[in-house]
Amino acid sequence: MAKAKKTNAIRLLEQHSIPYKEHHYFGNDVANGIEVAKKMGNNPDQQFKTLVTQGKSKTYYVFIIPVNTELDLKKAAQAVDEKSIAMIREKELLPLTGYVHGGCSPIAMKKSFKTILHASASKFDTIIFSAGKVGLSVELDPKQLSSLIDVTLSDVVKA
Repeated sequence: MAKAKKTNAIRLLEQHSIPYKEHHYFGNDVANGIEVAKKMGNNPDQQFKTLVTQGKSKTYYVFIIPVNTELDLKKAAQAVDEKSIAMIREKELLPLTGYVHGGCSPIAMKKSFKTILHASASKFDTIIFSAGKVGLSVELDPKQLSSLIDVTLSDVVKA
């Protein structure tokens, strides 16, 4: 049996000796992050999705929020000192980050972007997010994430 190919996100975790746990799911029948969490047997509050936005200034930002929440664009804009922000189009994701929709990891992107992690992450010992490939996630201490990328905690989801 062939060894699974490592993603750039997993390589980066290993280069920095950051402990992590892999979570896998198989099949194309999953439509959203809540279903992914359920399929993997994870708490949706603890499973996070990575969203990429662009501000009015044309600067890009990354938001990491629980899969069972929705980004509040007003709060998100305030968190990054922008007048307004908008989600980037799906076709822009791969050239900008190196990742596809549904497999976007906040780590090991092509470029570094200001990143906001939802404040709820601080109540968990570990959080789970994409490892850079659809069907593969990593679980790690959110403090360890902060050692890899510049992360700011903020409440950026709709109430």
